[in-house]
Amino acid sequence: MAAASRGLLARLRGLSLSAGGSPRLPFPPSRLFSAEAFVSHSDDDDAGGEGGGGGRIIEARAGVMGPTSRRTGVIGVKCGMSAMWDKWGAKVPITVLWVDDNVVTQVKTAEKEGFFALQLGAGQKKEKHLTKPEVGHFRAQGVPLKRKLREFPVTEDALLPVGTTITVRHFLPGQFVDVTGITKGKGFAGVMKKHGFSGGPASHGASLSHRSGGSTGQRDAPGRVFKNRKMPGRMGGVQRTVKNVWVYQIDPARNLLYLKGQVPGPQGSFVFVKDSIYKKPDTALLPFPTYFTQEGEPEDLEPLIADLGDVDPFMAAD
Repeated sequence: MAAASRGLLARLRGLSLSAGGSPRLPFPPSRLFSAEAFVSHSDDDDAGGEGGGGGRIIEARAGVMGPTSRRTGVIGVKCGMSAMWDKWGAKVPITVLWVDDNVVTQVKTAEKEGFFALQLGAGQKKEKHLTKPEVGHFRAQGVPLKRKLREFPVTEDALLPVGTTITVRHFLPGQFVDVTGITKGKGFAGVMKKHGFSGGPASHGASLSHRSGGSTGQRDAPGRVFKNRKMPGRMGGVQRTVKNVWVYQIDPARNLLYLKGQVPGPQGSFVFVKDSIYKKPDTALLPFPTYFTQEGEPEDLEPLIADLGDVDPFMAAD
């Protein structure tokens, strides 16, 4: 007998049993033939709604970052690359990221989801360009409609209430961050472009095989092509993370983040920035769990530049 038939008979037998003349229902009648787990959550009504933190009270206040604490990241828009000159006259290659209206859209806790995380939304989007489940999600949380969503794992002490705004002052000039994005798509590429092969001879001994990959295997022993063989194929369009990127400058007035070097993705794409894992910043200086704007703080703040020290590197080299 099939497993489904045995389960059906077991449930019908449970219905036939009675105590005091009334049938005993070990589970809700409406879920008799449901494939969902028979788990009763008596505190669902007190959970504070979807993503409300599982009934816990989360306050937006500054705290002390511990050695194992993990802050949320931010969603940025890649504006492009440029160059700047520091106070010593050295040229610094710069990638400009725009932190476009980052807002906490959902809080996930261990009581409800089994882990701690914050879902952030960035940008704006019209309702007609969103699906109905997405619109319902934003309305349930009471937040504006967002263009991009991203979930960042955090520790319990780094939780933030729904609706909290994350600005570029979440980071400090001089710290290191990890940037994740989708690389530029190059389309179908050959082995010389994709893997850096040198190619075949340009003249003697070559016939229509100047840019080919050459042999890909043997004969009937083993009679197959080994896995992970470098061959032509689609290039780019994959998720990559650049680690230990130096924050050169932040512009609080325009919510711009200036990073030294390159980050993945084309201009206008979304990237995700978080604290570096290997080159950890000073926990005593970082705003934890994020930077909260003070009352009476001016909006036209000057850009903050990383401390470059008091020793001229060009004079020290001499």
